[in-house]
This record gives sequence, structure tokens and C-alpha cells, in this order.
Amino acid sequence: MLDTTPLTDAVDRLSDRLRGAPQSRLQRGVAAEALALARELSVRAQRLEGAGGEGCQELRIMPDLGVFAVADQLAVAAGDLAEALRTAPSAVELDEAVGSVERVAATARL
Repeated sequence: MLDTTPLTDAVDRLSDRLRGAPQSRLQRGVAAEALALARELSVRAQRLEGAGGEGCQELRIMPDLGVFAVADQLAVAAGDLAEALRTAPSAVELDEAVGSVERVAATARL
């Protein structure tokens, strides 16, 4: 079984920082970056679960629920991806997801 702790730990740290960020900082693009990351992680999870392929269900895109919801959206998307990785392990997919989270965390400057 693939250990997804690096992904969930990185997302937990970023989500906590987003929850503590002032509204003005979130509105200056940090929330948009986090939402893009949440959408990316969500799509990765759906693809691992078989969505989006020919004859399969369509990929669902995470909606924009506002700057104050993005931390929770990110946590949910990461949880879904972690579960998908447990059942269809892909170390490459895990490494790419952790890298995406770390890049957003580095540029967010929270």
C-alpha cells in the first residue's frame, strides 16, 4: 500500500495557512492558486478512479465557493486523491501531487 502521508501532511499545512490568512491576501490571488490546485488534485483522483476516459463518466470540476472555502476544498480534494492512490497506487502520481502542493505553498507566501 502506498504511503500518502507526504501529500496529506503538505496539504494540511497549506490548508491551515490558508485558513489563517487575511481576506485581503486571499483575494490577491492566493485563493485562486489554491482553488486551481484543489481542482488539479480532484481531477487526478477522478482519473485514477477511471473517470474521463472513453465510455466513462465525465470529469467534474470543483466549483469556486469563495475565498473562505478554498482551504476546505483543498483538503477534500487531497483526501480524495490520497484514497484513490491507496486503491490504485502510483508513486509517480503521488510525487507529482506533492510537488504541486509544495509549489503553491512556496508561492503563496502566507
